[in-house]
This record gives sequence, C-alpha cells and structure tokens, in this order.
Amino acid sequence: MSTDIQNIINEFVMMWVLIDPIGTVPVFLMVTASMKEEHRKMIATRAVLVAGVVLVGFLFGGHLLLRALGIPLPSFQIAGGIVLFLFALTMIFGPSKAEQEKEEAGTLERARSIAVFPLAIPSIASPGAMLGVVLLNDSEKLQIESSLIDLAIIFVVLGITLVFMYAAKPILRVIGDSGASVLSRIMGLILAAVAVDSVLSAVAQFFNIPGVSSGGLL
Repeated sequence: MSTDIQNIINEFVMMWVLIDPIGTVPVFLMVTASMKEEHRKMIATRAVLVAGVVLVGFLFGGHLLLRALGIPLPSFQIAGGIVLFLFALTMIFGPSKAEQEKEEAGTLERARSIAVFPLAIPSIASPGAMLGVVLLNDSEKLQIESSLIDLAIIFVVLGITLVFMYAAKPILRVIGDSGASVLSRIMGLILAAVAVDSVLSAVAQFFNIPGVSSGGLL
C-alpha cells in the first residue's frame, strides 16, 4: 500500500472518530424524539449542511483565524471541551422544563434551532472535529490536490452521518422511547468523559506535562 493511500485511510479514520456518525444517532434520537418524520429529515439535513460549512471553514481558515486571534490550539480545545461537557449534561439529565415548554409551543422553530445546536454543533462538528480539520490542512500554503482529498473525506463522513440519522426512526422503533432515553444518558456520560479527557490533554499539552497521552478529541 502506497504512502498516499495510507495517509488517506488514516485521515478518514481520524475524521470518522472525531465526527462519530454512530455516536450522533443517540443525540439525534434525543432531540427529535417527539417530532414528526418531516421535521426529523429537515433537522438531519440542516444539521449536516451547517456542520459541513463549519468544518470546511475551519479546513481553509482555521489556522489563520486562531493565529489572528492569538489563540493556541490547546486553549481552543479546552473551550470546546467545556461546551461539549455542558451539552453532555443535558443528555444525562434531560432538557429543562422551560425547554420542554418551548419545544411544545413551536415545534418547527425548535426544529430549526436544534439542527444548529446541539446537533450540528457540538455533536457533528465537535471541537475535536474542528481541530481535526485544522490539522488536516496544517500547511500555510494552499495545496489543491490535498485540499480536494480532505474535502472528499469530510463530505463522505458527513454523508454517512446523514444516512444514519435518516435511519434513526427504525432504530427508535426497535429500542422504543425507554431504550432511546437510556441510550442517550449512557452516551451523555461517555461524551462527558471524552470532554473531560480532552480538557485534561489540552492542559497537559499547554503546560508541557510529560507522560499524559492525548486520548481525547484529537
């Protein structure tokens, strides 16, 4: 196997892990549990499009943006880990009463909102995924061939994510509302652990603490 093909496989695996199409399903089930099928599909499509725009933006401008703001990568990772942890808490404990009343009052508006947050960000375009695409294109000069390959990898993984979300209804039919609730809380706990690990690894990287592996979002 040539080096180029091996690099493509490695980059695909990295983006698969960071975007996590399978892990997106419990989040999607949680935020769309009481919605109609047309709203589910609209949310899934909108979420993938928003996540795609964000990731492509970070692919081409992430390094420039962080450098212009003087923000080191570990600082961005810590901030993203905190946001991800707060979102994981909502998966564990469920939405508040005020959020439930808001959902009942305007289903379509709520659907448009949750397609962006928490589904597109930080579930699909997670802090780790944003940093991952920055690392994919870490060169200061634009390399067209490499950038096209990176774009293809991102779009393929996002496409698979969309297919999984479209298939969420049959999954919900099998596991039921109770199973979806249990799965959502388990995934929330795992997501919280991933967020904490991401923050710890970023702190270790920032302070150059030896012996700490980066097993978090990156």
